[in-house]
Amino acid sequence: MTARMAKLDRAIKLVHLLCESAEGLTLDEMADRLEVNRRTVERLRNVIMLHFDLEDVVDGRSKRFRIRDSLRRVYARPTAEEIAALQAECEARSREGGSQAVLLTSLLSKIKGWLDQREKSRLEPDLDALARLQRSRVTAGPAVGSCDAAMSLIQQAIMVGVAVEFDYTPEGASEPKWRRVVPYGLIHGPVTYLIGKMPSRERDPVHYRLDRMSNLKLGNEPHPVPDDWDLDAWLAQSFGIWREDDYEIVLRVLPSAVLRAKAWRFHPSQTFEDDGNELLVRFRAGGLREVAEHLFTWGGDVRIEAPEELRKVMRERVMLAWAST
Repeated sequence: MTARMAKLDRAIKLVHLLCESAEGLTLDEMADRLEVNRRTVERLRNVIMLHFDLEDVVDGRSKRFRIRDSLRRVYARPTAEEIAALQAECEARSREGGSQAVLLTSLLSKIKGWLDQREKSRLEPDLDALARLQRSRVTAGPAVGSCDAAMSLIQQAIMVGVAVEFDYTPEGASEPKWRRVVPYGLIHGPVTYLIGKMPSRERDPVHYRLDRMSNLKLGNEPHPVPDDWDLDAWLAQSFGIWREDDYEIVLRVLPSAVLRAKAWRFHPSQTFEDDGNELLVRFRAGGLREVAEHLFTWGGDVRIEAPEELRKVMRERVMLAWAST
């Protein structure tokens, strides 16, 4: 064993000794167990204190040291940064009325409840500082309210492998219609969608807004989702959430925005091609209206090369925007 490996071996042995000892070890006892001098043990102890909750107890004229918890708890203990990140997400999802807000908040409460008072006291200053100055952004969008009951029932259907039945009111409709679909996925966001497929039909899955469902219940017959179903691949066929025929989309980025575009995610299947000082972005997707509305955010730095259908949609959106000014 090399000298470097021997040092690492001693450090690991001391961690286990301090964790396994109920009453703790003095510095002299540590030195005896490791067969090293006291100064070496002091250096090891100082390093261990940086990474573990090392408790010292006065025993007469000496101190005993021990790691309070099992190694599993030590390595599973969340950091202030991790808790603050989850807390920021909980607050953001609650502000936007997201369907997962209740579940995330429940998880946060369980994590905080798992900590003992000593751990809470150690994390509290850092957590307070991060929580005060850290937020997850909530963008403009629909305020549909909570759909916790609907989401919970659909998740149960996914776990059991049955269909869900509900009354659904599409946008613009005055009366709901009964639906029975097999859950092929849940898409979370400001609006949560069920991706559902009607059983015993060859039609593609379609999306349903949870806030437009009523009278939900579980079906009685098993309807497992096929093993070859790929939700990510299905989603990649659209630019956003809307489903329609997909197109080969080609965008030309002007020189002023090339660096920004190369660091931008237009679509999971995107490819870049340098064309002189300009950049061509290619991907295949449906949802032309969503593509056109996204291109507004580029302020003219991105031009449409293809398809003509996207140019037509863009012209329509421009005329509507012009009419509203």
